[in-house]
Amino acid sequence: MPSKAVLEQKQALVADLSDRLKSSVAGVIVNYSGISVADDTKLRKQLREAGVVYTVAKNTLIKRAAADAGVEIDDAVLNGTTAIATCDSDYIAAAKILNEYAEGDKKGFEIKAGFIDGKKMTVDEVKTLAKTPSRETLLTQLAFGLNATIQGLAIAIKAIADKQSEGAEAPAAE
Repeated sequence: MPSKAVLEQKQALVADLSDRLKSSVAGVIVNYSGISVADDTKLRKQLREAGVVYTVAKNTLIKRAAADAGVEIDDAVLNGTTAIATCDSDYIAAAKILNEYAEGDKKGFEIKAGFIDGKKMTVDEVKTLAKTPSRETLLTQLAFGLNATIQGLAIAIKAIADKQSEGAEAPAAE
């Protein structure tokens, strides 16, 4: 049986992870085996800059924290070396960064699963999410689309007005 100090430490870790899972909009669970210390440092820096929190934890602690937070995670993915990346504001950041790394890595780093708003996602769904453009790109595309629609409407109204004014000027010229 673990000592009281170790037990309190694990309970604090589960509580902290549970709070993070509750406040996150999305997360990705990965198998981090085969990653070098240098690559891990670069990956963590990239995730931190994107506002993603990356944690390596024991599978049983992740399972307890997820159950406490109401986040769906299949027990089948909680085996081997496991890390979890969560973000409280960006749905895509963790998936995008970790998928890019997993595609370039041939040593064992792989995506196991993910979740959005507490609902579980398969590996394929995480990869599809990773290919989604960023929020800024989507907003830019929306703005251009709305601008083009408004511009087209303005041109059509001007053409109608010009045509009506031509018709009104023709009898006055005779």
